[in-house]
Amino acid sequence: MLIDTHCHLNFPDKFPDPAATIEEAKRAGVDRLIVIGCDPESNRNAVALADQFPSVYAAVGWHPTYTADYTRESLDEIEAMLSNPKVVAVGEIGLDYHWDFSTPEQQRVALFDQLDLAVRLDKPVVFHAREAYPDLLDILEARGPHPYLLHCFAGDAVDARRALALGCTFGVDGPITYKNAGDLRGIIGQIPADRIVLETDSPYLPPVPFRGKPNTPAYVVHVNNALAGVLGLTPEACAAQTTANAARFFRLPG
Repeated sequence: MLIDTHCHLNFPDKFPDPAATIEEAKRAGVDRLIVIGCDPESNRNAVALADQFPSVYAAVGWHPTYTADYTRESLDEIEAMLSNPKVVAVGEIGLDYHWDFSTPEQQRVALFDQLDLAVRLDKPVVFHAREAYPDLLDILEARGPHPYLLHCFAGDAVDARRALALGCTFGVDGPITYKNAGDLRGIIGQIPADRIVLETDSPYLPPVPFRGKPNTPAYVVHVNNALAGVLGLTPEACAAQTTANAARFFRLPG
């Protein structure tokens, strides 16, 4: 059985019938999902889904592109959510230098506050990084080891080596299936198999053969098959390894 460690069933406009999406994923062999928050509304939706469906867990946090609206008072709500046993991580948080919806300074204030909270509560952290890996890794190296997951890893070989030295886990999703992603496959192929988890980032980043269509957690099967080829594993062995990795990182029961 597979685990989709990063999906956005908490976006009602994209997933108006989450029960049907969860059932579709189950039929494809995906028995657990981590729904990731980005802002107060999506955090609440993620927790509500986790409370409603036994196979769903949640992560809560301020995505960097939303942090123009971040306030330290909002951290109290995140902390309260993290007391729920179905809320398993802080995320997705980080740095994004591609979009200009929030300034680097606003992003860093929210990032540092949420990192402090994650350490205080001993919660894993899910990162979003876009065109910002060197700066994010500088910050993490200065802070020291903690359970860190680099969602949709897209850094270069130097970034990967630095992240491995920090003990990071790497999220792999649809882009590993893309024809022009040879460099990414080469980098992922050098990462130990016990440091990789599967994700879809649905509804975004659909894998081949679904490019141009909305992504969905059931498609994590295609990510697993592509990753298996990169790592030189059978799909069954890759599924078993990445599922064990995800269960360990997120401290899932069973």
